[in-house]
Amino acid sequence: MLAFLIILAANAVATNQDWHPAVDPALLRQIRQDSPAGLMSVSNGAPVTYCEVNSTLNKPLIRNSFLMDHVTSMDRERTCVRTVHGQGSGAFGFFKVTHDLSHICKASFLKEIGKKTPVAARFSSGIAEKGGSELSREIRGFALKFYTDEGIFDIPGIVTPMFVVKNPLYFVEFIHAIRKNPALYLADPMKLWDFVIKYPEAMHTFLLMFADRGIPLSFANMPCYNVHSLQVENEAGEVHFIRFHIEPFEGIKHLTTAEAQKINAADLDYYTRELYNRIKKGDYPRWNVSVQIVSEEDVQKHGGLMFDVTRVLPKCDFPLHLLGEIVLNRNPTNHFAEIEQLAFCPANLVNGILGAPDKVYEARRFAYADAQLYRLGPNVQKIPVNCPLHVPTEYSESPGEPVSYESTNKRGLLKIKEEEPYNYDQAAELYENELTGDERTRLHENLILAISPASEFVRERVIEILEMIHPDLAYQVAKGLTSTMAE
Repeated sequence: MLAFLIILAANAVATNQDWHPAVDPALLRQIRQDSPAGLMSVSNGAPVTYCEVNSTLNKPLIRNSFLMDHVTSMDRERTCVRTVHGQGSGAFGFFKVTHDLSHICKASFLKEIGKKTPVAARFSSGIAEKGGSELSREIRGFALKFYTDEGIFDIPGIVTPMFVVKNPLYFVEFIHAIRKNPALYLADPMKLWDFVIKYPEAMHTFLLMFADRGIPLSFANMPCYNVHSLQVENEAGEVHFIRFHIEPFEGIKHLTTAEAQKINAADLDYYTRELYNRIKKGDYPRWNVSVQIVSEEDVQKHGGLMFDVTRVLPKCDFPLHLLGEIVLNRNPTNHFAEIEQLAFCPANLVNGILGAPDKVYEARRFAYADAQLYRLGPNVQKIPVNCPLHVPTEYSESPGEPVSYESTNKRGLLKIKEEEPYNYDQAAELYENELTGDERTRLHENLILAISPASEFVRERVIEILEMIHPDLAYQVAKGLTSTMAE
């Protein structure tokens, strides 16, 4: 009963103040401190008697309301684990506009220089299961929720600027490929390389994963990319497309495999602990937020390549335009309520941002929303950490009267024709010109380590794919595999 009164009080205060768990958690704590002590009660508010708490021996348990309530609450206190990115942690902070983008996008949180928007961030492992090590080599998740004055805007991003597959149907196969063998529940490298052989366009992403990007130095050194070219419009109705690049202020830094193994032996939760301690002592992590801008003329010139999620937009043709910065300055006060119940969805858009025309985006809109309904239930948007700060509404003075509705117009998403995936040219560019000599050496070593347990047939097929990317890459890995097998 006390909890119910606290919620009512919090809601009453919220109507007059800018309150939200991501903005002012101290307000809720103050309400709890100022509330009367109250009696211990069960979930329906009935007080618990001394005899119910003191002893349950030699008494009929079914009549002990406190025990029944206690046990059933424990049985249901946890939600389902996320299907993907189950292991994760996060923090809260703000996004600040440093460069006006109103000539490209009319979203209000991107307009005014100096404007701050509360954000929630979640960092997650792609392969590691809940409770596992955070230091495995994998494609990690970095999701952001912007609590704008026009509603929620989500960026469910990853640490690579490209995605593994272009056909959304193959994503389910990818998830199964990176999981443990269902028969033995053990890691099975054959599954991953079988997937790469079947869908070689994934190797572009895996080159980054097996290079330095696979094990970051810390969460504060992880970038975030939304991989989609989002369609946006300005006040005049002019359409552009943007890709977000959210890159750490300290730079993208990494751990070597040996360094990660050493840390892992001492602390499985190294990244979470490092982020918590960093924020606690006031060393707030920061990221620069930039966008690549594509015009309708660019789309007419390059076609569907502008929306191919397995490719990047070349920075020489589409330079980064600095937009603002993100600062995380608050640790969660309740991990379950604020991080575990966080729900991100590509369909959470705001005025001026219409979504992306590619099929992976379309599939993600459904998949994320469906997963949240399964994991958190039909009221997922009413969970405090998922609620919008501001809901534009207009009600009449008389309760129960019809609610007015002001129509808004927006253009539909551009219709595109997507071709079969091809990204060997960009994979070769990445290997030859973007990776340094030391990075290429570490890439060779990590690939050799990952491919060695696979069968000879699989190793040969993988080498063929590497040959199509770059002859030196194939040669170095093949040479390393030969000496490894000889040993």
